[in-house]
Amino acid sequence: MRDARRYGPALVLALGAILLGAGRRDQAAPPPRQPLSSLPGSFGQFVGRDLVISEEEQRVAGMSEYMMRQYTQDSTSTFSVYVGYYAYQLQGRTIHSPKNCLPGAGWQALGTGTEMIDVGDSSHRVNRYLLTNGTEQALVYYWYQGRGRIAANEFAVKWDLLRDASLRGRSEEALVRIVIPLTRPGSGRSSATPAEIEVADRLAASVTAGLIPRVTDVLPHWEHGVAPALAANAVEDRQ
Repeated sequence: MRDARRYGPALVLALGAILLGAGRRDQAAPPPRQPLSSLPGSFGQFVGRDLVISEEEQRVAGMSEYMMRQYTQDSTSTFSVYVGYYAYQLQGRTIHSPKNCLPGAGWQALGTGTEMIDVGDSSHRVNRYLLTNGTEQALVYYWYQGRGRIAANEFAVKWDLLRDASLRGRSEEALVRIVIPLTRPGSGRSSATPAEIEVADRLAASVTAGLIPRVTDVLPHWEHGVAPALAANAVEDRQ
């Protein structure tokens, strides 16, 4: 029994890779109901400017579409928002988790956890990372959104992907990431104060609450209620 618990997650992910890899390569969800460019161009006093990701970076990431915006206030760069949409996911073509990508770019975690974000009558859990890279510090919020779900737990995301691809032939999903720089090169500071981090958290939570419903409006429609017996036993987002 102990070995089953130990290797269970690996076996589930391996099975998922096999099933996803065996799926039709042209299998894809309906297109987004609106272009990603229709996502908010401003949040209050913060005005966005679109950024371009190089073709090589797009090839490596494998997203079908993306939106990357830098938001400024009074000409001062304040935070960025990235939404990478995958119309379908197969073995070797899935969303790259920031917790794996960020260390490869030189960022190291000072703190990791989750935050509950209130959106209307609902609450959603998102990932929260406090990162450092040399003299730079940044606060990152990110989550996975699509097929009727908003999730932070990486294992639950993989499990839901396996189930939905197998039962409904759908695997579309978006990675949504907010990055707030806390210190910058040449500033003479290598760490933010607790008060500055608290202000950044409030900003990230506010942007997240405004962004989640807009991303829902953009992504393909998803009907719940299919295969209820399996849905009742699905792995839920646990933290």
